[in-house]
Amino acid sequence: MNPRAGTVALAVTEGMLHFELSVAYEVFGSAPDAVRGPWYDVAVCGPAAVRVGHFLLEPDHGLDRLAHADTVIVPGWADVDVSPPADLVDAVRAAHAAGARVASLCTGAFVLAAAGLLDGRRATTHWAHTAALAARHPAVEVDPDVLYVDNGSVLTSAGKAAALDLCLHLVRLDHGSSVANTVARRLVVPPHRDGGQAQFVTTPFPAPGHHPLAGLLPWVLENLDRPLTVEDLARKARMSSRHLSRHFRSLTGSTPLQWLLTQRIRLAQELLETTDGTVDAIAAVTGMGTATTLRRHFSHRVGVPPDTYRRTFRRRNGSPGPAPAHTVRSADS
Repeated sequence: MNPRAGTVALAVTEGMLHFELSVAYEVFGSAPDAVRGPWYDVAVCGPAAVRVGHFLLEPDHGLDRLAHADTVIVPGWADVDVSPPADLVDAVRAAHAAGARVASLCTGAFVLAAAGLLDGRRATTHWAHTAALAARHPAVEVDPDVLYVDNGSVLTSAGKAAALDLCLHLVRLDHGSSVANTVARRLVVPPHRDGGQAQFVTTPFPAPGHHPLAGLLPWVLENLDRPLTVEDLARKARMSSRHLSRHFRSLTGSTPLQWLLTQRIRLAQELLETTDGTVDAIAAVTGMGTATTLRRHFSHRVGVPPDTYRRTFRRRNGSPGPAPAHTVRSADS
């Protein structure tokens, strides 16, 4: 397990948004069955009893506990027109200086910015408040069009559902895609949305079975080993390529090929974590064709080559578990 997966401290104070706080506690507070070994130790930290939404919350620890955490989560800040409390800002700054990974959810970015953690860095927040964040903190490179931004030790997310995306992203970094997907299934949410996906799409993603691509998307996931083209997808969906692209942009915030590549990379990650299949075999199963193609796209999207990714998660999680439904050839066969 990643050493960072140890203590997750939730920084709370008067004026926090209860949804984002609840999301973080739900993701990090209970271990899924797929986890081997320790899960996160969650600490709720605040100056005193605070009102969060309509609830009165009694923190487990004071804000000074943040400096001893591996990861600090700063939930949304309700009133962005006023400065966040100085004791919270100081505690978040001290935690980062002590080596903690610090992540903000929604308007929690205003706390990180006030602490100086976003200066010279790219960051995001809820689209309705990106202009205010940029105006108040000109040293921050505010990106209003993404779900979340990962700067390594400092991460920021957009609003509401994007807060959940960022929390799942942290689980994926610490425990791998397979475990993150298990958490997502428990929460009945999509397992992975790229941080670079658009915050705002013209139509919210409808419930399964009630949108034009309802029959297509599951079929694609079952046929990732095939060299699919936009024309193949359009033919399956019984619509023109132009209409297909419009529906993909509306429903997923990306193009058909971008979405398809994301699914291939996700599957490759899971297979690298959970099987002994060779990179060539995984390239075939994921529809990448060759190991060279897989390595190029995987390195670009994930940041490391497939072999490095596999070694990293083997060191963290030990030997691979049961192979998923996709059949891949063992590295020894």
